[in-house]
Amino acid sequence: MSSSSSSEFTDEGASSPIPSFSSSGISLSTISPALGVPSSPTASTPDYLDYDTKGRGIMTTMFANTGLSYMLGTLGGGIYGLNEGLKHTPNHRFRVKLNSILNHCSRHGSRVGNTVGVMSIFYSLYQELADKCEIDSYTAPLGIEEPGPALAAIFTGVTFKAQAGPRVAALAGSIGLASVGVTYGVYSAMGIPHHTNGFLFF
Repeated sequence: MSSSSSSEFTDEGASSPIPSFSSSGISLSTISPALGVPSSPTASTPDYLDYDTKGRGIMTTMFANTGLSYMLGTLGGGIYGLNEGLKHTPNHRFRVKLNSILNHCSRHGSRVGNTVGVMSIFYSLYQELADKCEIDSYTAPLGIEEPGPALAAIFTGVTFKAQAGPRVAALAGSIGLASVGVTYGVYSAMGIPHHTNGFLFF
């Protein structure tokens, strides 16, 4: 019995026609995107969900980078301010110590948070500019497939320290480039794909 049933079965694969469900009251237009057929007789192509292959827009990316950077910068500056407040308190009375801690935390936390937030805005704008100009099409023959994060980090440092003079601006750009290089080196050593976390160059 098993041999006769296997001989009658033929696998038609993708060429098999879609069965008609009209007799059972099932309309193909309700499930047409899954089957790859038009949803209506007037439609010439199947209906599919739109998918943005370019990922998030510049505004979404900039707000996400800035918000997370500001939060991390404020947290890091607040921890540093806590340490400074404990070390530089005038005396050991509780109220004086608490006041010293709050002053140092607010001062360092807001300063670091604002600095990192502004730098993340510059970075997001420069990276979007590099993507719009398709810099990778020019650097691909040189073996550099993703120049956007490195260029954005360089120009972010240069722009942020432009008023301090060309030497300081160049040093800030070099620090930005080194940050991207170290991050990519660590990711390569750990086997993690580059720039997959959706936050700056991480």
